[in-house]
Amino acid sequence: MISVVCFRWKPEPGYRSSYSPDTVNTLGRMVQKHYPKPHRFICVTDDPTGLEPGVEVVPLWQDFAGIPSPHGGKNPSCYRRLRMFHPEIGALVGPRFVTMDLDCVVTGDLSPIFDRTEDFVMWGDQTNPTTHYNGSLLLMTAGARPNVWERFDPVYSPRESRAAGQFGSDQGWISHCLGGGEAKFDKRDGVYSFRCHLGEGLEPLPADARVVFFHGRHDPWSPRVAHLAWIQEHYLKLSDREVAA
Repeated sequence: MISVVCFRWKPEPGYRSSYSPDTVNTLGRMVQKHYPKPHRFICVTDDPTGLEPGVEVVPLWQDFAGIPSPHGGKNPSCYRRLRMFHPEIGALVGPRFVTMDLDCVVTGDLSPIFDRTEDFVMWGDQTNPTTHYNGSLLLMTAGARPNVWERFDPVYSPRESRAAGQFGSDQGWISHCLGGGEAKFDKRDGVYSFRCHLGEGLEPLPADARVVFFHGRHDPWSPRVAHLAWIQEHYLKLSDREVAA
């Protein structure tokens, strides 16, 4: 049985987005709708208030919590997620898992994504040519790449990955540590970027889309984009928010 893992913690002051309990519950509902096979849905969080009974809670760890983004305070710092590469992470989340960002819209069957058989697959279809992977989506057999955890130094590794041209916090280090040769998700798998592939709403939803990630300034619940019909259909109707007019 695969585990679907998301993260929710209180962002640093001034960060561009905030994530209510509804963002977790909505992701769980989208996964339930589009992946009917048995699975666990887990939220790693420092505040389980408001989460639905079907959401398993794993208390948020503090490993690497205070490390700022090497690209400035308005950029996310997600180094805590590197613990997913700990050799013994399976004891917490199970032997096979996928991690997904909360700011996404699931629009189609997730089985071809979740059922891939490689021991490590990460989203890698983005515009930055030097950053190999995007942290929004990762599929892994627990313990498959322990060097990502074991080699990380909280002082030197962020500088090292940035100097190598890798953008982001955890994704920058993963890209630098593993190189670009790992299996990747891309548009051929139905994985799309709202910013890079859909022109921030200017392009229609592709017919083969399975999940759209909103890495960037917009979220699916943002008033600027919530009017889009496919967001209302696939996201807002499954959330506790009012459907935008």
